[in-house]
Amino acid sequence: MSFDLVLFGGTGDLAWRKLMPALFQAFRHGTLPAGGRIIGVARDDLSDAQYRDLIRSRFDDVELAKRPTPEEFDRFAGLLHFLRLDLSQPADYGRLAHMLRERHAETVVMYLATAPDLFTRVCQQLAASGLNRPNTRLVLEKPLGHDLASNREINEAVRRAFSERQIFRIDHYLGKPAVQNLFAMRFGNALFEPVWRREHISNIQITIAEDLGVEKRGAFYDKTGALRDMVQNHALQLLCALAMEPPINAHADAIRDEKLKVLRSLQRWTPMMLDQHVVRGQYAGGNVGGREVPGYREEPGVNPDSRTETFVALRAEISSWRWAGVPFYIRTGKRLAAREAHIVVNFREAPHAIYETPPGSWNRLVINLQPRDGLQLHMLAQGQESRRNGPVLAPVHLDLDFDKRFGSERVGAYERLLLDVIAGRLNLFVRSDEQEAAWRWVEPIMEHWAGDARGPRPYAAGTWGPSASSAMIARDGFCWSEEC
Repeated sequence: MSFDLVLFGGTGDLAWRKLMPALFQAFRHGTLPAGGRIIGVARDDLSDAQYRDLIRSRFDDVELAKRPTPEEFDRFAGLLHFLRLDLSQPADYGRLAHMLRERHAETVVMYLATAPDLFTRVCQQLAASGLNRPNTRLVLEKPLGHDLASNREINEAVRRAFSERQIFRIDHYLGKPAVQNLFAMRFGNALFEPVWRREHISNIQITIAEDLGVEKRGAFYDKTGALRDMVQNHALQLLCALAMEPPINAHADAIRDEKLKVLRSLQRWTPMMLDQHVVRGQYAGGNVGGREVPGYREEPGVNPDSRTETFVALRAEISSWRWAGVPFYIRTGKRLAAREAHIVVNFREAPHAIYETPPGSWNRLVINLQPRDGLQLHMLAQGQESRRNGPVLAPVHLDLDFDKRFGSERVGAYERLLLDVIAGRLNLFVRSDEQEAAWRWVEPIMEHWAGDARGPRPYAAGTWGPSASSAMIARDGFCWSEEC
């Protein structure tokens, strides 16, 4: 299948850090359809050869196993082209239209790796230039807006130029192999379904932690914060995958219909819940691993008086027969103790104990998303120790490492999603009503913070966030996985 992939922001950070390496891996794996062309567009004045040299130099920052050999890159470079384009100049879109008409590719992908405030302008110009034909697919990067109103405004403007089935709103967490295996575990096996409900699960914890600070993204992050950057999209999409009912089939709308039901079933916030069930924090400087790191307000591009949160922990509940009364805890932040993302499903204790067991909750399923990718099932088994009243159980676990089982050359998130866009598969992309439901749920939190004079709680770099996060979960009689 011939395709043209037009990459708006073709010289930007996302293009060289994520998209080009993903496209190269698809090329290396032989899954990128033949007859393709990748066209970077930006305001830079570059020739095709100069653009190829630029992309070649950027691969020096990619991990060694994923770098192309000189011969591999020479073959891949044959797909790369460049067009100077000023997004504010209608005549430049005409030149793009002429370039695309030269070969009439079966599929044209417009990937907007630009600031979201440019989405409306670009879509208007694409439509005015006749570049919104039925074979065109539009990819939108997050964040789509900064609140519900701006999200609706962008989506309405985009839908005036493209139909919903042409729009691919990307959330790269949905492309992660571990998330795909979460769907497979739930809906491809009968093992967990009977216990995947309130009668057997006590709580579920979602953690997305980074050990780095905002680095060079201070100016962007200070206008965004952890709630918009991570909770409204990534974390809520993970919650949907965990809590959704089995769809009637594997088609895109069947899956997205069930995710939407979860978002609409989230308990609405009350003032008391906003005080007790939401914690925001901001990292302070300090010594981490023998190295002094700056506090958030000392980072380049950050307002010295910033009230932007770099940490969020919250408690959510879903009003449904399956999940009523089961708390879902979400935690995400920067400058935390480790870089890891995982989901912990804690099962209830046995209803009648006939063995002596160690303290703590040992029946749990851990779904690792990064840096490891796999599943761990924790349980109790009879150990060597026995006492007068019988044997003592000891914790053990079954460990499935997907990289070891399936090989290290697995398809990465962006690689999978880009291939799905080219093939026209919408399953792993977010529909506009999903986005609106997510914004509607987080908006009361933003409004509450705007009127809260206390601001975010400081926490030491290299820790797991403010102590209020542990206090929040302890009120329910539970603890975060590393504290139990």
